[in-house]
Amino acid sequence: MEDCNGALHPKAIEGIELFNAGDFFEAHEELETAWKEETNDIRDLYRGILQVAVTYLHITRGNYDGAVKVYGRSLKWMQGWSDVCRGINVKKIRNDAETVMQEVERLGKDKIGKFDTSLFQPIQWNAKRYTAPAAIPAAEDGGGSAIWICDRCGTEMHEKNCKVSCPNCGNRFDCSDLNLYFD
Repeated sequence: MEDCNGALHPKAIEGIELFNAGDFFEAHEELETAWKEETNDIRDLYRGILQVAVTYLHITRGNYDGAVKVYGRSLKWMQGWSDVCRGINVKKIRNDAETVMQEVERLGKDKIGKFDTSLFQPIQWNAKRYTAPAAIPAAEDGGGSAIWICDRCGTEMHEKNCKVSCPNCGNRFDCSDLNLYFD
């Protein structure tokens, strides 16, 4: 289940932005569109994220049974992915949803209305996801140098003496190996 290279579906991007704004119903709608239109394995990740959104929606509506049921379904679709896929921090989504559900279970059916929605954390993702070694030209970032994005984990890489390395996962390359031309 590896389909982590490539761009996010535009509706998935909209869904993530809506999720991060706390609009879980609309996030679900956009992610469902991405899931239905996608033909590769990445569709299952979109499905997992949309089910986390539905889980959170059930929590906000005080529906304990619905939250538990949909969260259980989401686990199937959220497992087996790299920690970061297409710039999405999948590991953090899984961990955040698990923390939320631990609190839901602690509260129980009778007290779910007291759930602290500050436990809903935004999805961390890199909006400028590129296949590495890739760079955002200086003209785009407003500075004097390119910004390198790691293809393994989506973290901004650092360049020193023509060696580019990722501080997160250790991915490295020599910029002299690249055949890039910027206008």
